[in-house]
Amino acid sequence: MATNRYQLVIGNKTWSSWSLRPWLAMQASGLPFDEISIPLRQPETKAAILRYSPSGFVPLLIDGDTLVWDSLAILEYLADAHPEAGLWPSDRKDRALARCAAAEMHSGFKELRSICPMDVLAAAPLDPVPEAIENDVRRIVALWRQCRATNAAKAGPFLFGAFTATDAMFAPVASRFRTYLPDLKRFGDDGTAAAYIDAIFALPAMQRWLDGARAEVAAAI
Repeated sequence: MATNRYQLVIGNKTWSSWSLRPWLAMQASGLPFDEISIPLRQPETKAAILRYSPSGFVPLLIDGDTLVWDSLAILEYLADAHPEAGLWPSDRKDRALARCAAAEMHSGFKELRSICPMDVLAAAPLDPVPEAIENDVRRIVALWRQCRATNAAKAGPFLFGAFTATDAMFAPVASRFRTYLPDLKRFGDDGTAAAYIDAIFALPAMQRWLDGARAEVAAAI
């Protein structure tokens, strides 16, 4: 287990979907860290990030002299360091599915991410919905249903019951759906996806993230 207090470099809570993922996992798991927030979309943003991150992007986890600069890599690093946090399901088959789902989110759904950037405080329903977006949404809805059909899911409201790294990966998608696609029934949702989104937003950690986003907006006025 790591003995140093972590530092997590993130972007704005309003927009930074990749920052939300490890931040939420650490908050929900009770892992202490110091937050270093860098405002995005500013002339000095790139230089400010490069003072910490070799990739020039957020998020970045700092653990002493170890730097981890990718959201999914951060989650894996934390899972290795803190097995007690349960960031992956304990069952081997469930864990394989959880990792597949997280990896698919990490590398896929490019149309949804491009056309529907995360804006956690916005309400801007799409009408009409582009076909490329519809394909992504139907796949995500089906994937969430598959995860929620596991035995582990009976133990709680998240994809595998208790909160895991997979939920952290999909939390920004839950936000995008609330902002742009509030009615998922037209994409084949039987209520599973809607209930899951409610569970994500009911997380105290997610509420703290939203409070931070509201504070950012208020400070900019």
